[in-house]
Amino acid sequence: MYDGIVQDLIDEFGRLPGIGPKSAQRIAFHILQTPTFDVSKLSHLLGELRERVRFCELCGNVSEQERCAICRDPRRDGTFICVVEDAKDVAAIERTREFRGLYHVLGGAISPIGGVGPDDLRIAQLMQRLADGTAQEVILATNPNLEGEATATYLSRLLTTLEIRVTRLASGLPVGGDLEYADEVTLGRAFEGRRQL
Repeated sequence: MYDGIVQDLIDEFGRLPGIGPKSAQRIAFHILQTPTFDVSKLSHLLGELRERVRFCELCGNVSEQERCAICRDPRRDGTFICVVEDAKDVAAIERTREFRGLYHVLGGAISPIGGVGPDDLRIAQLMQRLADGTAQEVILATNPNLEGEATATYLSRLLTTLEIRVTRLASGLPVGGDLEYADEVTLGRAFEGRRQL
């Protein structure tokens, strides 16, 4: 629709998740029309993001160090492991201030249609973490959608071989929704009302 670099920029923004063609166009024109918008700072931050940010070697959360701040925090209770799909879900649960244990980020959910199987997720790393016997409860906090439910069912069956209590977040979260969009009160209540599988 536009010539050259403007269309290239719109196309690039449009490749981001949740950004459609109109939103991509609005962002591009905002950058063009706002003289105070610091393009060099944005460019610098994107470069730094690629260079400095990695995934925690223990839980898979985002971090600028080998271990994330949660895994390094000695006040966290290592007897509780909350299993989530993505690092965004860690942030959503942390906002509730209800959970003081540790996390394990799977890096997605089982999705046969999407070609994602158990071997594509960080399930083997979870089993290694649980092998030392420290954890007493695993809380399955996958999204309440088809893929999240399939992942929770798979994990609950896998974890029955261990002598660990396995729970799932309670109702209160909408089916088909994502944890990152849940408000703190709803997510907090779901956490308090989790049930054993």
